[in-house]
Amino acid sequence: MPYALADGVRLFYAEAGEGLPLVFVHEWGGDHRSWDPQVRFFARRFRTVAFSARGYPPSAVPGEVSAYSQRRAVDDIKTILDHLGFARAHVCGLSMGAYATLLFGLTYPGRALSITVGGGGYGSGADRAQFRQGNLETADRLEREGMTAVADLYARNPTRRQFLRKDPAGWQEFREHLAEGSALGRALTLRGVQLTRPSFYELEGELERLEVPTLILVGDEDEPALEPSLFLKRKIPGAGLAVFPNSGHTINLEEPDLFNRILLDFLTAVDAGRWPRRQARPQGG
Repeated sequence: MPYALADGVRLFYAEAGEGLPLVFVHEWGGDHRSWDPQVRFFARRFRTVAFSARGYPPSAVPGEVSAYSQRRAVDDIKTILDHLGFARAHVCGLSMGAYATLLFGLTYPGRALSITVGGGGYGSGADRAQFRQGNLETADRLEREGMTAVADLYARNPTRRQFLRKDPAGWQEFREHLAEGSALGRALTLRGVQLTRPSFYELEGELERLEVPTLILVGDEDEPALEPSLFLKRKIPGAGLAVFPNSGHTINLEEPDLFNRILLDFLTAVDAGRWPRRQARPQGG
């Protein structure tokens, strides 16, 4: 199996295709397999890479919470680029991966050809205290009862039911992959990454200075991500926003064709030098 080494932690990655590099960064409930519909599509045009975060087998599962942090998640993306010899890459993330992708663009703007932020911003707004409490409770339950006890409940939460309704077989595969994960790795990721990351709203000044072309994607029924996604659109000068109708959190799996086409149009425009910056806002009255 191919691995990159990040501060002594092995990160598994899978790659396919040729061309400009396109790196996918998964959500808390997924792993590198979450991007299979995208890898199959984009490998026709790009050198695609999907990796499993630390704590997600076949990547290593460090046993101490100190090995997990939002900054480490950002630097792990850089490790993948360095290991594969990519000076720059398009980077696309969902949810937890969207956070890491956005912060990668802010931290290493010279390494990002573009960033795509899908379903990002959970816990950024008025629900921040509730988000933190929910993550603590889930981490405790994972440590007490294991992965299987959490998988079904998590896969049926309000922002996942749209996926179940649209594609029961795809949802079942998602749930099975989730249940196969490491309870320790998931719990420590909650404690070390999810609970320590900043709110999008704390990044306002940095977002206004971000020069990396940015695509923001969100489902219209993904309530915790809607307002944070609008905030990113308003603050990042080179940002575009696409809202998926009747869609929840797992938009790349719920609506793979739409997701792929929107992302392809974005990447094509960026590579052609045709992705615009925001024009001056029209004045009312």
